[in-house]
Amino acid sequence: MSVTGRTVRESLAWRAFRPITALLLVVASGIAGFVSLAGIGPIEAAFWLIDPASISVHYQARAGDGRQVKAFATVVFVSLVLAGGWIGETVLTAAFGGRMREGIERMQTKRAIDELDDHVIICGYGLFGRTVARRLREQGRPVVAIERDRDTFGRIDTESVFAVEGDARDESVLHEAAIRDADAVVAAIDDSNANIQIAITASGIAPDVRLVVRVGDDDYTSVARRAGADEVVIPEVLSGEDVSDSL
Repeated sequence: MSVTGRTVRESLAWRAFRPITALLLVVASGIAGFVSLAGIGPIEAAFWLIDPASISVHYQARAGDGRQVKAFATVVFVSLVLAGGWIGETVLTAAFGGRMREGIERMQTKRAIDELDDHVIICGYGLFGRTVARRLREQGRPVVAIERDRDTFGRIDTESVFAVEGDARDESVLHEAAIRDADAVVAAIDDSNANIQIAITASGIAPDVRLVVRVGDDDYTSVARRAGADEVVIPEVLSGEDVSDSL
């Protein structure tokens, strides 16, 4: 079992603890009350909880009305319904509440992205992508980050950057990032082939968008250019030049 799966199950069990405890208390109180008020055994009292009609049958056979017992039974059965509803609500909320919240947040983000114009799409939010995004935000430019890794996506600061979860090589993901209205796309993944594929897909959807493609070495430069890159960046080379300049 994965850590995430175990955590979800532990969370669900902890949330369900109180309503289940409440249900058990109602059952125990009901059995004790029937035993005390009707003078029956615990097994028959438990059966009354399962089959309320048995209460009327019991008093018909004994020529009594059992009003006090029936009033108590009404309270017990209402409490059972409430406790059962509490359990159901807790389980549903724990199981699906996170997904619903994510869906709502995604819809809100999509609506905000659709209103953007001349934004920059950064594909891959690793160290390089984050650095580019930070500099752009310092310049006041809107940024949409696309990231497919779940953990990395969860660490994106959505207060300053719009986030889209998915693979930037997928046309639908680029459309979700509103590529047709973007000023530029930065393929920032630490994978030259993936970045070139992003460039091919992006240029096919929005031929006029500016494409900046990250590659690992000069061998990929010509390929990236043919894929539609307007600018090819080799971070390691730039870093080396910065160090040499500082010396």
